Parts: sequence; structure tokens; C-alpha cells
Amino acid sequence: MAKNSSTPSRRFMKLASMTASIATKTVSNSIRNFTADEEQKNQARSKLFQDIGLQIADTLGEMKGAVMKVGQIASQYKDIFPPEVARAIAKLQRQAPAMPFEQIQKQVESELGKSITVLFKSFEQQPFAAASIGQVHRAVLPDGQQVVVKVQYPGIDQACESDLKQVRLALRLMGVLKIDKKLQDRLFQEIQDSLHEELNYDIEAQNLTVFRTFHQSLDAKIIIPQVYPDYSSRRVLTLSDEPGESIETASQWDLALRNEMGQRLIQALGQEIFYLKRFHCDPHPGNLAFRPDGSVILYDFGSVKTLSNRVIEHFKALIYAGRKGDVHTIEQHLMSLDALVAPDKFPEELYLQWLEIFLRPLTTHYDFAENSSHHDGMRLVKKSLKYWDVFKPSPDTLMVNRTISGHYWNLIHLKVHDDLSDLFHQLLPPQA
Repeated sequence: MAKNSSTPSRRFMKLASMTASIATKTVSNSIRNFTADEEQKNQARSKLFQDIGLQIADTLGEMKGAVMKVGQIASQYKDIFPPEVARAIAKLQRQAPAMPFEQIQKQVESELGKSITVLFKSFEQQPFAAASIGQVHRAVLPDGQQVVVKVQYPGIDQACESDLKQVRLALRLMGVLKIDKKLQDRLFQEIQDSLHEELNYDIEAQNLTVFRTFHQSLDAKIIIPQVYPDYSSRRVLTLSDEPGESIETASQWDLALRNEMGQRLIQALGQEIFYLKRFHCDPHPGNLAFRPDGSVILYDFGSVKTLSNRVIEHFKALIYAGRKGDVHTIEQHLMSLDALVAPDKFPEELYLQWLEIFLRPLTTHYDFAENSSHHDGMRLVKKSLKYWDVFKPSPDTLMVNRTISGHYWNLIHLKVHDDLSDLFHQLLPPQA
């Protein structure tokens, strides 16, 4: 971690300075535009949000650690931010610079209670991946097993709570968050819970074991790394090395193979949501790898969302109603999920057009490379904008929406051209 942001007091001062600067900018903007017309106010507000977004992203990116992780989690919930802010914080998904190996070695030995040379036959000093809360090294166990070792940066968990409070204060200033206080509380509680889980590698180890067991019973070609408990702890996680090709490489393979892998991705997600009721909710392409036998490898189970039976039943009902074009029932369930402000405000004709766009990739022979649903959706947005305030981000739906959208784009990257309707009906059979 950078020296100038490593101590709690320095981190606090950096975040407090950011918050004070944002407050000054928002007040100055209000004073300057007191007599401006509506168009001028909108332009000034957009410019203000751009500045705020860049400042938040730059500050969090510099600080690394928990506060950067907060920004990354927030970027997964970007529906709650103005687009200018969302675009700026999205850059926090990039890799962080590596930490010196001496600190990594000290953390491993402190956590596992032995010298690194006793624990491992070999341990590569250069990480092959570095992120916001830790980095990943290749190693070999004494029995010759090739493994990867995730090592959490020292002291990162201690900074978590104060970082989150400061970031929330910064984002709440002058309406940067687009939602009411009650919904903010629910969303930030979810962000805090997610952050605490990601900081606890014991939880990720449990997730990996559960998902590995679940998928092995259904499809041997969904591959999830195996945990080595004797070489793992709350801050160190040792896993089997499961190599595969990137999505860019896999996108050049034969169409039949790309279609098989696309079906496997969607089937795995559907099984997780509707049967396991827990799903891997970080579908970034970097968390996927592929093999020429059609296998799909899933990495990084620090971000897992558990769904209640109530929410699952609402999702099922929404899909059944969507298939029938039953707008009234759709609105009832959106209200129950806190995703709709008031019924009968969004025109039925637009609902039906959006339903066709959303269902098209799952109910027709769809060319994901052509991506017609996305292009038609962009056109339909213009007609829908004036009604957009009737919808609101819901803690129950945000991560599901984000994950489904992420895998939709993964299928676009794979250039899948296939009919997924049989798979869709298999996951959720039509009602009698």
C-alpha cells in the first residue's frame, strides 16, 4: 500500500479532504447557477458530476485497499449513480500495482504459522494478478501440486468500516446518489456485507467448496478450483491451479464449441439462481477461462449473493408473466421487489416492447455478435426516458440484473449464435 495512505489517520484525512472538496464544488455550483435557466443548470450539473466522479475514482484508486474495493463494489451498483459518476468509478475495476514480496511473505507466514520455504516447495515472488484487497502468486506444494495463493494485503480489513462511511458521505453530498435515504441504507448495508465477506477468505473457501460440489454433481465441465485448507486461512487462500484460455482466445474457436460454452455459462447461472439460490455475481471476463473440450472455469468466489425463497418466487413469477405479456402481474411483482415506484405509470405498449427485447436472446435463434436486442433497446430508451422515474434500483434485483447483463456481454464476446429457448424452458418449465 502506498506510504502516504497506509495509516488510518492518513486514509481518513485523504477521504475527508475529498469529501470537503466535493462539498465546496456542489455549493459553488448552486451559487453560480442560481439564476441560470433549466438547460444551463442541467449542463452545469452534468459537468459537476463528471468532476465529482473523477475525483472519487482518482482518490480511491490512489489509496488501494478497502476503500478502492468499496469503489469497485459501488461500480457494480452503478444504476444508483448518475451516468457521469458511474463512468468514472468504473475504471476502479483495473488492476492495482503489486505489493513488495517481503510484505506478502510476512503475511503468509503470519497467517499459516510456518516459514514460506517449509510450507511451499516453491513460491513465485512476482504475482500474476494484483487487485484491490490482495494479490495472487503461483506456488508448488511439497507434494508437487501446482497451486495459486491469494494473499490479502496486511491491515486491509481494519480500514474497511471507516473507509465505507467516508465514501458514503462523499457520494451522498448534493444528490450524487439518486435514491432515497431508506433505500440507501439497504444498499450500503449490502455493500458493507459484501465487502466484509470478500475480506474473509474463510467465507470464499466455503463458497468455493459449495459451488464446486454443486456443479460437479450437474456438469463436470464447470470447473471451480479446489481449496487446500491446510494452506489457507482468513487472509490466505490456496487453490488448485486451473488454467484456461481467455475469452478473447475462446472467441476464435469453432462456432459449435462457442455455443456449447455459452449454453454452459447460462445453464450454470440459472442453476445457481433457481436451485442453489446462491450465485457467483462477478461475471467479469477475467473471472472466466475456457478449454478446447468445452469446459468453463470460474474464478473468484469472494462475491456471492444469496437469494431468499421470497425473491426467487418473485423472479419466477416475473418470467412467467413476461412470457405471457401479463403487464399487470409484472407490475405487482416489481412493486413487491421495491423496483417500481407506482403502477400504471409506464405505458403497456412500452412494457411489451421491452419484454420482447429482453426475452429475444433466450427465445429465438440469436446472434450475440450482431446484438440486435442491445441496439433495439438503445432506440427504445429514447421513448422510455420520460417514464424512467417510475422504476428504482432495488437491493433484491441489482446484483441479479448486473450478473445477467455481465453474462449477456460474455456471450457477445464469445460470439455465440444459438437458440437458447430449450435451455430457458428447461431451467424454468412453462406453467401448465
